[in-house]
Amino acid sequence: MADSVLYDVTDALATITLNRPDAMNALDTATKEVLRDALQNAAADPGVRAVLLTATGRAFCVGQDLKEHVANLQRDRETGDGGTMSTVREHYNPIVRAITAMPKPVVAGVNGVAAGAGFGFALAADYRVVADTATFNTSFAGVALTADSGLSFTLQRAVGHSRASDWLLFPRNISAREAYELGLVNRLVPAAELADTALEVARKLAQGPTVAYASLKGSLAYAASHTLDEALDKEDELQTVAGTSEDHVIAVEAFLKKEKPRYLGR
Repeated sequence: MADSVLYDVTDALATITLNRPDAMNALDTATKEVLRDALQNAAADPGVRAVLLTATGRAFCVGQDLKEHVANLQRDRETGDGGTMSTVREHYNPIVRAITAMPKPVVAGVNGVAAGAGFGFALAADYRVVADTATFNTSFAGVALTADSGLSFTLQRAVGHSRASDWLLFPRNISAREAYELGLVNRLVPAAELADTALEVARKLAQGPTVAYASLKGSLAYAASHTLDEALDKEDELQTVAGTSEDHVIAVEAFLKKEKPRYLGR
């Protein structure tokens, strides 16, 4: 992996770290490509059972690298090819799809400001551990753009249509405390404890019943856009998958023996 994104797999946990601290982890083309590929690799790797997405420095991710973006827009005007905005299709959408569709849990360790696409990536994750000094900002309207990175979908489902419209139309910094009180944050911790806590949470998930986690993730995603009857049928389908896994047998036997289960992830 390029230096702008660090990738490590230890004990079934893939840790993917945005590493452009001097640029507040802004997303230039190279970083977007490597982040996309890292997430897709983690999703496809049977040795990975959970993912931790985090960052170095004082920001989680401030979204698009606007310095590069301005240069690309100027190039578009000169060449007439208009290709700059293809980044949504080529980078942002595949990144969010990799996070949401992978059959294993993704933890976002939000160490600082998460703005624009950075906010979208955090909301796409299954679990958010957030430093009490972090902030969130939609940002898009502030640079005359619409939402991308899934925020049009995830934000209104998290905080409701009215509040999502407010935040998108009138971007502002949303404190970690406010985000926690509104249910956007799963675990709010002192900034000094962010790295250790996020790693602890992700490691626990990496050692858990991976098939069950994948089924839980799939059922939540499905139910978000289907009727109750359809959701019930999906639960039936996915419970059969989880119930025929090796980990289910291990869990039941351990429960009866009053022992702690040691899952295999299959």
